[in-house]
Parts: sequence; structure tokens; C-alpha cells
Amino acid sequence: MSSPSNVFECHWRPSRRLLALYLTLQCLAILAVLLAELPPWARITGVLVCLGHAAWCLPRQILLNSPRAFTGLRLNEDGWQLWRAADGWRPVQLRPDSMALPVAVILRFRLPGQWWGRGLCIPADALDREQHRRLRVRLGFSRRRWAAPG
Repeated sequence: MSSPSNVFECHWRPSRRLLALYLTLQCLAILAVLLAELPPWARITGVLVCLGHAAWCLPRQILLNSPRAFTGLRLNEDGWQLWRAADGWRPVQLRPDSMALPVAVILRFRLPGQWWGRGLCIPADALDREQHRRLRVRLGFSRRRWAAPG
């Protein structure tokens, strides 16, 4: 009986469901700001903040067309690594508040040299069904999954 491989790699694509959810919530947020009894300067500021958030998040987190967008995850003998076009594979430390659910993987991580954590959502429709299942299993049963990159 052979031992299971400790190498895993996956790359995801943009999710239509995540885009639809984000745009729906963004429209509701803008509608709430416009319908609230606020002075005109506060309404304008609120709408600009919503649009600024969309300009920042859409290319990096949802459409994945920015070179700074993380689009791949790998586990090998060096530990967990995330891929982005801007700088290739980057070692990361996964955080214990990551979640692997059938509908989405919420990946919380920290890059070396940074003390704050980041997160990204990998919905089920961003990967093939089998690949998403393998990712959930790897995150759930990987040894040293919370270890700092070394």
C-alpha cells in the first residue's frame, strides 16, 4: 500500500455566482444609502465608497483579472503556497479560521512578514466538482496546515 502524495495544486476561475451575489449586495447597499435620510454630501460619499469598494474588489477578488489576484493554491514539501500573476508562487500560513464547506472554501491566510490576515473565497463553481472536493479534503486533513512557511 502506497502512502498518499503530499503534493496538491489547483487553479480556480471566476465564479458567476459570486459575481451575481456581489453585484446584488452592492446595489442594495447603494439603494440603502440613497434612501436613507442623509444630507446630500453623505449620500454622495456613501455611493462613492461603494463604487470605490467595487473598483478595488471586482478585479482582485471576483473577476480575477488583476495580476494581484490569487488564482491558485499548492501544497508541497515547502508547505502551502498561493499563486498570483504579479509575483508567482508565494508561501503562506493558513489560519485556523479557514472553512471548507461544500458551497465554498473560505481561505484565511497570512503572508510572511505581515501580521494581519487576509482571506479569499473559492466558490464551488470556480473549480471542477472533484477538484473542489479534493481541496476541501486537503484543507481538512492536511498535516501541519497551520504551520508557518519555512
